[in-house]
Amino acid sequence: MYLSRISVSLPLTLLCACLALGQSPAESSPAAPALVSAPGAPVCDEAPREDADALLCAPPSSEESKLAAGVVALMVPATIPLTIPTGTPLRIAVDERTRISHPGEAVHGKVVETVYAFDQVVIPAGSVATGHVKTITPVSGVRRTMAYANGDLTPFRNYEVSFDMVTLPDGKQLPITTTVMPGTAEVVHLVSNPAKKQGTVDRAKTEAKGKMAEAKEQAREGWQKLTAPGKKQRLKEFVLAQSPYRHQYLQPGTRFVAELGAPLGFGTTTRTGEQLAAVGTEPTPDSTLKARLVAEVSSATALRGTPVTALLTEPLYSPTHQLILPANSRLVGEVVKAQAARKLHRNGELRVIFERIETSEEALQAQAQLQQQAQAQAERSQGPAERSQAMIGNLEGVEVDKRSNIQLDEEGGAHTTTSKTRYLSSGLAVMLAAAASHTEVEHGTTEMAGPGVRTAAGGSGFRLTGALLSLVAKSTPVSVAIGAYGASMSIYANFISRGHDVILPKDTPLEIGFGPPHTKAP
Repeated sequence: MYLSRISVSLPLTLLCACLALGQSPAESSPAAPALVSAPGAPVCDEAPREDADALLCAPPSSEESKLAAGVVALMVPATIPLTIPTGTPLRIAVDERTRISHPGEAVHGKVVETVYAFDQVVIPAGSVATGHVKTITPVSGVRRTMAYANGDLTPFRNYEVSFDMVTLPDGKQLPITTTVMPGTAEVVHLVSNPAKKQGTVDRAKTEAKGKMAEAKEQAREGWQKLTAPGKKQRLKEFVLAQSPYRHQYLQPGTRFVAELGAPLGFGTTTRTGEQLAAVGTEPTPDSTLKARLVAEVSSATALRGTPVTALLTEPLYSPTHQLILPANSRLVGEVVKAQAARKLHRNGELRVIFERIETSEEALQAQAQLQQQAQAQAERSQGPAERSQAMIGNLEGVEVDKRSNIQLDEEGGAHTTTSKTRYLSSGLAVMLAAAASHTEVEHGTTEMAGPGVRTAAGGSGFRLTGALLSLVAKSTPVSVAIGAYGASMSIYANFISRGHDVILPKDTPLEIGFGPPHTKAP
């Protein structure tokens, strides 16, 4: 009987002890976190709030959740691919003299402009580029005949160059496929007039000083060319250039634009929300954006309102060195003035402005990735970056071929100029033709023009061939005819023919001054 009582009371005693032990931590320390919950209730990682149900875990407040999500958005990085897309130009300057004789000749040069992927340098300036002469186009019959008439027995042949390897400064080699534009012998960097905000008197003084400085610079460059090492080689090249038969060379310093035929990958990088917080915001006023034209713009074909697009070639940072615009961000604008060249040697004019900036796709994808990882990022900061923003951007600088004779005015408009030497050359040709026809009557005899005058008159018409023909013929009518032809061609080319258009080729480097959009009048 005693054993039966113990067997009945033992389970009840154990049950009471378990209940007492389960309630004692809560009663002894009510502020302690409830790490052990009742059977069937969710396991809590933190203490419930005072107003929460005893069997439920208390969710964090809205402010706490936003703060926690914001911290996650700042700390969790987004992966950004470092890829140069197809069509990206590499600016390469030849550093070795190469003869253009047959396809396959090796071409050696260096990259002169750094290439960026997002905000990283992937191909620094100074990288070595190697290639070859791809094709050489024969001269047409018409061009050959005109060249022969001007005493040129070896007319210039068009050729195509291809670059197939880039070697980085660290020795890494990158095989590439390229489409190369025709080379430019000499590139000039044009800048718009910085004195546009000055007064009339100050602006006149500044322009006068600028002209004097330009004249001094030209004189200094000319003197340096005369006194620089290699005078004998330059003299030899000058004499060969005037001779009827000469070899064609690719001279050092010639620049090519090589567009990539396939994308180049350089791995990936990571950026946090804090590093991308300023992407897409408005740049500071008077910032300069470096970009390149996506397509050619010409005063001969453009109309007012013709769209113009450029791509950023360098990332733009804020004064605190926060990324604002990564490379390949798009600048959208239009032509506001276009005047085609006309007869009587009137040149063309062109002006474009940029009205909108579009953030690159890589930056938008990275921000979207961060916002997906932490939805509160947009609420914590000032909001997500805009896809595009308004601006007013004028041309402040451009790199063009020196032979194009393009200049920028103080408002960023481009126009072509005509050299003042046209008056001297045309006047000299007319004087030589008149001197060749001049005869003097002395002591009953008629003296014709001397051999020097006849030779000079013939040279003005057909260069070396005309000069030799006039000298050998010893005939005044022949010298007069050749001199008259040269004078008439000079007058037509310099004063009667159609002027020159403003042509900004594809991938032209631009410097664009950023300004906030103007407030529209009511």
